[in-house]
Amino acid sequence: MIAQKSRIQALFEQKKPDEKIMSLFITAGYPDLESTTDLILGFEKNGADIIELGMPFSDPLADGPTIQYASNVAIENGITMKKIFEMVRNVRKSSQIPLVLMGYINPILRYGVDEFCKDAAGSGSDGLIIPDAPLEEASIIEEAAKRHNLDLIFLVAPNSTDERMRLVDERSNGFVYCVSVTGVTGARQGEEVARSVERFIHRVKTNVTRNPKLVGFGIKSHEDAAIIAKEVDGFIVGSALIDTIRKNYPNKDWKQNVFTFVKQLKYGNI
Repeated sequence: MIAQKSRIQALFEQKKPDEKIMSLFITAGYPDLESTTDLILGFEKNGADIIELGMPFSDPLADGPTIQYASNVAIENGITMKKIFEMVRNVRKSSQIPLVLMGYINPILRYGVDEFCKDAAGSGSDGLIIPDAPLEEASIIEEAAKRHNLDLIFLVAPNSTDERMRLVDERSNGFVYCVSVTGVTGARQGEEVARSVERFIHRVKTNVTRNPKLVGFGIKSHEDAAIIAKEVDGFIVGSALIDTIRKNYPNKDWKQNVFTFVKQLKYGNI
C-alpha cells in the first residue's frame, strides 16, 4: 500500500524554486481560548504556509521567556489536549493548511502515546515536533506517529555533528527543523544570527538531503528571514509573533495589527 502524501510533503512539492515557506508558531489557547482558530486562519490569509501549534506545558525547557509566558497564560486559560484537538478540527472546517503540533513528551506520555497520535491525526493534525524526544528516545513515539500517518520532525542545531544531521534527515518526515543558534527560543539580533548561521547552513545543506529544511529561532523581521533562510526552503517565527500579540492584545484592533505583522514577515513592507 502506498502511503498517502501528507499536506506538509505536498506543500514542499508544489513550492516554486525561489519561494520561501513561512511556518508560524502559536501557543494553543494564547492569548485566550477563543482566538486560536481565528489567528490560524488569519495567518494563512496573510502568507503563512505551515502552522506549528504549541501544546502548553508547565516546564518548557527549550523555550525562552516569551513562549514560557504564553504557555503559562494558556494553562491559566484552561487549555487541555482535548481542546487543542478541537481547535484543529475547527481549523479543518475551512482550511487545509499543514498543521504541526509542537510540545513536550510528558503530556503525551500521560495522555497515552498511541491514543495521542490517533486523536491528533483524527483531528486533522499533520505532524509532530517534540524537542525533548531526541533520536535516542524517539522510538516511544516514532512507531505510533508512523502508524497514524503523522510526520515526525526532528531538530538539528549548530552543535549537531555531521553524522547526527544525516541520522535526523533519515528519520524525519515533512521537513527538518534547523535551530539557527544554540540556546532557547527567542527573537535575537539578525546580524548575530546571520554570522553564526552561515557555516551551520552550509553543513545542513551537505548532510540533510532527503527533507526540506526550515530555519528558526531568532527571526523577527522579513529582512532577518531573507538573510537567514537564503540557502534553505523557508523559515520559522514564534517568539516575535507572540511578542506582537502580547503588545497588541486586547486592544480593539489587536488581531488586525498581528495579521499586518505576519504579512510583513512574509512579503516585507508592501
